[in-house]
Amino acid sequence: MHPLPEYPRPSMRRDSYVNLNGPWDYAITQSSEFPAKWDGAILVPYSPEAKASGVGRTLQPGQWLHYHRTFTPPAGEGGRVLLHFGAVDYACAVEINGRLAGGHRGGYWPFTLDITDLLRPQGRNTLWVAVQDPTGTGTQARGKQTLRPGGMFYPAQSGIWQTVWLERVPENHIDTLTVTPDYDARTVTVKVHTSKPGGAVNLWAVVRAGGVTIAEDWGSDEADRDGEVTLNIAEEHFFPWSPDSPFLYDLTVGTTQGEEEGFDTVHSYFALRKWECKEDAKGIRRFFLNGRPILLNGLLDQGYWPDGLYTPPSDAAVAHELHTVRELGFNLLRKHAKIEPERWYYHCDKLGIIVWQDMVNGGGAYPMWYVTYLTNALQPLMRRAPDGKLLWGFLGRGSAHSREEYARELADTVAALGRHPCIGCWVPFNEGWGQFDARKATETLRALDPSRPVDEASGWFDRGGGDVHSIHNYFYPLRIRPKVRTVALSEYGGIAWPMPGHEPPRKTYGYGTAKSRAELTERYRDLQRKTVLPQLKKGLSALVYTQLTDVEDEVNGLFTYDRTAIKPDAAAVRAVNEALEAEFEKAVKA
Repeated sequence: MHPLPEYPRPSMRRDSYVNLNGPWDYAITQSSEFPAKWDGAILVPYSPEAKASGVGRTLQPGQWLHYHRTFTPPAGEGGRVLLHFGAVDYACAVEINGRLAGGHRGGYWPFTLDITDLLRPQGRNTLWVAVQDPTGTGTQARGKQTLRPGGMFYPAQSGIWQTVWLERVPENHIDTLTVTPDYDARTVTVKVHTSKPGGAVNLWAVVRAGGVTIAEDWGSDEADRDGEVTLNIAEEHFFPWSPDSPFLYDLTVGTTQGEEEGFDTVHSYFALRKWECKEDAKGIRRFFLNGRPILLNGLLDQGYWPDGLYTPPSDAAVAHELHTVRELGFNLLRKHAKIEPERWYYHCDKLGIIVWQDMVNGGGAYPMWYVTYLTNALQPLMRRAPDGKLLWGFLGRGSAHSREEYARELADTVAALGRHPCIGCWVPFNEGWGQFDARKATETLRALDPSRPVDEASGWFDRGGGDVHSIHNYFYPLRIRPKVRTVALSEYGGIAWPMPGHEPPRKTYGYGTAKSRAELTERYRDLQRKTVLPQLKKGLSALVYTQLTDVEDEVNGLFTYDRTAIKPDAAAVRAVNEALEAEFEKAVKA
């Protein structure tokens, strides 16, 4: 059995691929030593806390989670064998045949180990992974995970939660691939870094549109480990990416190193599109995509599944959910406090779903009475507290180590996801959770990625930076005034309904509770038409309704947690979205 068998990295595909998902031995111990015995089998890539793993145990801070299995390297001779992990939460060490291959810290980011020199020339090989995860007792990025779930916080998960796979590559292969499209210049620049000197000599790249080659070129013969090719896209093949037309160009990149070191070829894709925040014909700042104002109308998406927690049941389930989002008339998802497996972003790229990507929150413990409740009740007074070390302590960033950790996580997030056309905005902080020096985070993001807007502080503790004036509003009259930044209602709604057959495991959590589908539908329709729609002409340019799906106690989703039903009337949701779009078109016309 191989859950999630699809190639997990669509932005850098090779032909060699061995999926290691499936049953592994596992043990939870108090020691980092190799376990004396195994507790049973775990289905990778589901965490032990997830029902789908077959384990149903919660890893506690200080405990060690051990994984073990045997494997056969990919077919073929020579070259190097790479072991890839999509994500392991949080810190791990990896051994091959009893020898250390390497380790990694960071529960949301991929990593790769070259295990060639540790492999046995004949017979089967052993793989051992030892993991620790402090969850809320540490300062690492953890999102909404908690050891005491309830309300808007959900069950912790640990260990391997994304695909593990092997591939055989040439001796001198492409280590990293960076693809930078330029909408205005009608070009795409391809950069590679190779594993050894001389690998980028004779670098080549080919762009195809609809299976037809439209551009190809070679790099410099004098390149060493770093090579670069810029290709021009002719006007007749210029197809900008947008939600209405999410066109993706196919890209093939290769190196030519002679028979001894082999040839490395990788397949990828890219899109041409341009984001701006600027004034419309009436002088109101709006989001512009490809030179035209656009209404971003979407949902908060937490990315939890009832049986898999962070890990979906299948690639088909992900695709179906995202297709339904588009069918309902939404063009935006705010990925909240989580980073998804890469295939999730690939589906958004293909479907034209714009993604506002939160940085996964971390830091020390948050005093929720201050960070959420008091701050929300006494706005705007509390939200304008001085941005200094005293406030950082209240927001979980009192230690210098924690702040340094966040800087690494921020850079890793942009490196992992910046290649995806669907990413439309970076969100470094949400409601003050782990927030510090927001202006510096915005400056860092703009240096790492100048092509996208930044929502500096979603909700509150707004420092006036970034491109977005970001409002969370569940309880107060909504008033929008034109700003020097583009205005987004980045959280609102949250109407709860515990749909019969889908009741929460503990207490119902949401922002007001409906008693039936009809009442939920009517309240959703009234909220959009009477509260949100009139604000579009006043400058409101982005909407993020809470939320896409129910999650545990939080039953304020449009979908049930198991994704088997849409809770409000689907036709009514579509009609409301069509009305919002029509009103926005009127609002931006001169």
